[in-house]
Amino acid sequence: MAAAAAPLAGVTVVALEQAVSAPMCTRALADFGARVIKVENPDGGDFARYYDDVVNGQAAHFVWVNRGKESVTLDLKSEAGRDVLHRLLDRADVLVSNLAPGATTRLGLSAEEMAHRHPNVIAVEIDGYGAGGPLSHKRAYDLLVQAESGVCSVTGNPGAPAKPGPPVADVTTGLYAALSIMALLVGRKGAGAQSDSPAPAVSVSLFDTMAEMMGYHLTYARHSGIDQQPLGMSSPAVAPYGAYPTGDGHTVVLGTTNDREWQRLARELLGRNDLADDPRFAGNADRVQNRAILDEAIAAWCACHDLAHIQDAADAAGIGNARYNAPSDVLAHPQLEQRDRWHTIDTPAGPIPSLLPPPVIAGYDPPMGAVPGLGEHTEAVLGELGLTVDEMAGLRARGAIGQAVR
Repeated sequence: MAAAAAPLAGVTVVALEQAVSAPMCTRALADFGARVIKVENPDGGDFARYYDDVVNGQAAHFVWVNRGKESVTLDLKSEAGRDVLHRLLDRADVLVSNLAPGATTRLGLSAEEMAHRHPNVIAVEIDGYGAGGPLSHKRAYDLLVQAESGVCSVTGNPGAPAKPGPPVADVTTGLYAALSIMALLVGRKGAGAQSDSPAPAVSVSLFDTMAEMMGYHLTYARHSGIDQQPLGMSSPAVAPYGAYPTGDGHTVVLGTTNDREWQRLARELLGRNDLADDPRFAGNADRVQNRAILDEAIAAWCACHDLAHIQDAADAAGIGNARYNAPSDVLAHPQLEQRDRWHTIDTPAGPIPSLLPPPVIAGYDPPMGAVPGLGEHTEAVLGELGLTVDEMAGLRARGAIGQAVR
């Protein structure tokens, strides 16, 4: 069977990006075969390159979201640098940016200017709070937006709110941006030559994305008048559902989502027909109200058994269960190892393991390209634009492009 073609083969993306949200968007596009040209400041580039140095001297965030890209250094504060950027956009299909508020307008890349100068380029801007509101001018980072949108208030424990560990505002916003780009590319293909309208501009804000992620909690608060409190490793929506220490020092997570599962957990797992027949636990709303009683009973049972026994018994009873793992446990997780989910990618400091992207497409092998060094592809990409060696030397002398990477 012949390998499937890359879904986004032939699509060129220019990225003016920092940190995580836009880089996650463009990495997703690169995983589907798009060419991503990452434009970086010659003076250090993407600041996420320097968050730490744990990956052979490179930052963990950066190598995570920047594989499969080409790095070109341009000083966009200079007229010469902006001219090269526009020459890149003349050949591009998509522009993705997540610069500071107002930066794209100052660079001559507003929606109106893009429609005039690059009408075929889908321009996607990721920002903090969206245009037209009282917070639109503010810088927005993952934690700040999670706090502003209420996410932290429903994470952690009562009186001890917390930020979810992964940068969920950045990641989900980046993926919504990638989804928008793919939808517009499909729409463009369907329209063919019938449409001569400029490509629509797209804006995706971290705040709007997190408000969407809060959909259940916002709906509940609007219709009940109650702000649900965080429950640690549990859910305010269903019970029983939580984490319980086992007799051999591990933690098991058990969950039910309907009345039938609750009945099986009580009768077949716990051996507690009395709980199964108790009207205080008849429906999910009843169990949520009396959660503490159920948690105490389940915790007592789990404390008397080791993890393997609990999981085997839960599987036999058709009860959802999982082991609580730390990141170091997941590195060697058999579900990843036996499905060959770890692959090797190149970086400027040597090869490293990297997870395959989540979508598994029959016959298609994601490219898993290298993480670029700062400005590594400047000469090659500018050469494609027709710039000569002497012209590039002149740009370098004026600081419009960075030093060549050797």
